[in-house]
Amino acid sequence: MVGCVLVRDGVVIGFGHHRRYGDLHAEREALADCRRRGNDSRGATAFVTLEPCCHHGKQPPCTDALIEAGVKRVVYARPDPHAASGGGAEVLRRAGIACELCPESPIATRLSDPFVKRVTTGLPWVIAKWAQTAGGCMTTPEGESPWITNRLSLKRVHRLRARVDAIVTGIGTVCADDPLLTARGVRRVRRGALRVVVEGGRTLPSECRLVKSVGSGPVVVVHAHSRDSAAPDPSLARGALSEPGHSFAPEALMGVDQLCVSGNGNRVDLAGMLRQLVERHDVTNVMLECGPRLLASFFAAGLVDEALVYVAPPAGGGSGGAVAPDAPAEEALAGLDLVRVKRLGGDSERWYRRRPAIG
Repeated sequence: MVGCVLVRDGVVIGFGHHRRYGDLHAEREALADCRRRGNDSRGATAFVTLEPCCHHGKQPPCTDALIEAGVKRVVYARPDPHAASGGGAEVLRRAGIACELCPESPIATRLSDPFVKRVTTGLPWVIAKWAQTAGGCMTTPEGESPWITNRLSLKRVHRLRARVDAIVTGIGTVCADDPLLTARGVRRVRRGALRVVVEGGRTLPSECRLVKSVGSGPVVVVHAHSRDSAAPDPSLARGALSEPGHSFAPEALMGVDQLCVSGNGNRVDLAGMLRQLVERHDVTNVMLECGPRLLASFFAAGLVDEALVYVAPPAGGGSGGAVAPDAPAEEALAGLDLVRVKRLGGDSERWYRRRPAIG
């Protein structure tokens, strides 16, 4: 989520990005690339999407690398809000390197939105994704193909699945569609997404594809417990689900994780669930692939940061079937900006996003 470009005399001499957790940070990647090209970084300007870190974590401080490399100027798109890693700009200034905050590029600032939200709120970045007809229907009539949109749109969805940390769906969607929720047909999977099912009074079928594929990727089932009652025994948090009230044998869901959060009846506290996904599973970004009811609950709670809406043309994709529109209405998207509309064959991809809060 961080990129760095080294420039000297108007010429790019090296660039890099933070590829994965624990690997070299963007600045050290760019400096290594500069050396591989046979270029000298002394006197260069480093353009970075996030303020260079100044602490020892999985990697040593990026500020040390920039100082040792003789970089004379650093331009960064966003301050680092983390208490441990922030403050790198001041460290560089004390070393005689000019530092400038420049939040003018929306692309540069958006890159770190998920990281900044997680650090400042304890919540992951939430991307709502759904497909609908031009009339606003998310479902097709019984007997018709469940696919509303075309192959190009489906391919885009699989690419997004390959980039997120978790995919959240509801028990209704599992029972109706039996989804697998994995990234298929993509060149590179950044991280196998955690597949999260929010239960709402019904139990996860032991014969569903999510359970059968748990060996290929983790699955978590989320239950609600009343705020007035004690939470279930923490020893049930992993392994077989054997909480009273489930109608299946414990061995049926072996390997499926259980997450118990506060709630009202069968309604899960969604913000609490997201916080636990951050704390227990190191989740930074989440994609919603669920039905209209759960989707509406996320919007009503103000938890959606980004939306990708795939709209089929009026004449196709089962648009003549559903009784009434069930996709989120325009008022649900009112807190987001329409960033881009992209044509995908006959479909359109509409990208909505919250305005970044710089600083």
